[in-house]
Amino acid sequence: MKNCINIAFVLSFTMSFYCDANQSIPNDFVTINTFIPEALFDIKYHSKDNFVGEVIDGYNADKCILHKAAANALMSAYRQARDAKLNLKIFDCYRPQRAVNHFIRWVNDLNNTATKHNYYPNLAKNSLLGPYIAAKSGHSRGSTLDLTLVKKVNGQWQELDMGSAFDLFDPLSNTENSNISELQRKNRLLLKKIMIEAGFLDYDMEWWHFTLKNQAYPNHYFDFEVL
Repeated sequence: MKNCINIAFVLSFTMSFYCDANQSIPNDFVTINTFIPEALFDIKYHSKDNFVGEVIDGYNADKCILHKAAANALMSAYRQARDAKLNLKIFDCYRPQRAVNHFIRWVNDLNNTATKHNYYPNLAKNSLLGPYIAAKSGHSRGSTLDLTLVKKVNGQWQELDMGSAFDLFDPLSNTENSNISELQRKNRLLLKKIMIEAGFLDYDMEWWHFTLKNQAYPNHYFDFEVL
């Protein structure tokens, strides 16, 4: 690939690819804000409304960017939601490697617990590394996104009750957690059904997290900025 560096990770015996930080968006990536303009966008890492509490490196616009295959699958999910008189609300899509590095710096700073109450009230910060925050993220491959469903209430889009907030690092966010209500479970399973039928795989620890089953770049981690 143009402008990419091939790095062998000896410990994992896998090959990964990081793209030049100055690279523009690849030709086979799509900006979902224009591809599915009817969807709602609340790109959390372009704001301070996230578990770090500040705008994340590489998020210079409130845009959702995905590989075109994931974009087409997401269009299918959108149409399913629309047919059910619902809509998609998207929190995160492609994530630059520099943003992942920002997360790693945050999680390793054990003295910074300013967001603990809202995002990991029942877990020690050092336990987040691995199951919730990793040094390499599937988001950086361009085929993973975080989202929820919304419905119209008095003319305004309102999130369905999923039983926990986006990015709550807690067992309560596990899709099949037994402590949520029947309605909350129904809503989570509806989102899962829509996304799986569109071609995505779910992550059972986070009800909002989905990855395209057939990724275009399963071993690539891009680092171009969201602009």
